[in-house]
Amino acid sequence: MDTTEAPTACAGKTQFLSFQLAGLEYGLDFSKVKELRMLKSLERFASDGEIISGVAVSRGVIMPIVDMRVAMSGRHSVPDPLTDVIILQLSNSIMGMVVDGVTDVVSLDNAQIQPIPGTEGADAVDYLLGLGECDGRRLILIDIDKLMSIRRTEAEGAQQAA
Repeated sequence: MDTTEAPTACAGKTQFLSFQLAGLEYGLDFSKVKELRMLKSLERFASDGEIISGVAVSRGVIMPIVDMRVAMSGRHSVPDPLTDVIILQLSNSIMGMVVDGVTDVVSLDNAQIQPIPGTEGADAVDYLLGLGECDGRRLILIDIDKLMSIRRTEAEGAQQAA
């Protein structure tokens, strides 16, 4: 599915693509979604590791495939060709993200987004935007750029300390 078919943003609202991981529903900024694909539709030429489940080609672009089922829940996943892959256009790269399933596109305004309890001032969860509520559903909203980025300053500090 190409994201050009998706609904447009309503005035004052932000659109989030909702997806499922380990029984929880998450949302990410829909503007970061390049396309939705099934795992079997990607030409995979490398598959190794747990979280980085391989490298694939989509429309001529080589990208890593991150298995969020392993990253978020710690459980090992069985490869399934019908598994959903969200192709993301991040600020510095394109990558695929494997999830349990894509749900839909949800439009939320600021009043529908609440802070996540107990996370105020916590650096460990700086990729969490809040809890979105819509039609009785709760979505854990994530900043996908922050979640997928590597903090070079922390990595360099760890190397210097070693």
